[in-house]
Amino acid sequence: MSRNHLKEKLAAGETTLGLWITLESPTITEIATMLELDWVVIDAEHGHLDFKEVIEHLRIARNTATTALVRIQETEQGLIKRILDIGAQGIIVPQITSAEEVERAVRFAKYPPWGIRGVGGERATAWGAHLKEATRTANEDTMVIPMMETVAAGDAIDAILDIRGVDALFFGPADYSASAGHLGDWEGPGVAERLLEIKDRIRSRGVASGIMGTDLKDAQRRGSQGFQMVGIASDTGLIIRAVNQAKQAFSSEP
Repeated sequence: MSRNHLKEKLAAGETTLGLWITLESPTITEIATMLELDWVVIDAEHGHLDFKEVIEHLRIARNTATTALVRIQETEQGLIKRILDIGAQGIIVPQITSAEEVERAVRFAKYPPWGIRGVGGERATAWGAHLKEATRTANEDTMVIPMMETVAAGDAIDAILDIRGVDALFFGPADYSASAGHLGDWEGPGVAERLLEIKDRIRSRGVASGIMGTDLKDAQRRGSQGFQMVGIASDTGLIIRAVNQAKQAFSSEP
């Protein structure tokens, strides 16, 4: 069965690199696995990806060294069950505001007696061929990563960290800024400092944190700040960055 390499690396204190997937082509995930990125997040909260497209990304990442996570659109039992059944090795849970919401996500993602996830004969169990071994290891292997993107979640951080089954927290500065009254800012006044305070608190509890870099220099800075999951870019962001760099290079020619 597929191992969750990301969980092992985070437990070992390593800094990991990943890519945010928003486009439908599974070739993007194929390139990410070929380049041996540690993780990809397939974004099913925003944008246009449907289940079939999510499946194709997950199919590519299966049995590679790249851990495939899916950001779900909401904490809903049937949705989480289906995402994990089709092969996601973990979920990113958006817009968390309380420990109770995190506990519910964990319960939906874990099999009994820890949670209430139903057993299905899908990719997660090799279509039932490895039902026993897959279900017995899934509760430890499957990652639940809430997003730290609201002021309320930051204020409840200790209670959230008390929930068994939280493998990491992934920061969303823009949404945190919006919830703090600074809509449209990546990090509004005081937000950068507050997020680092929360990150330090998370790290003191032995839990990893993740964040997206706004560019490569910022990604390096995030790694030096102690974020263990560093997003180098989104797929669309990489394209935009490369095109702008090319245009700038040509416009500066004599």
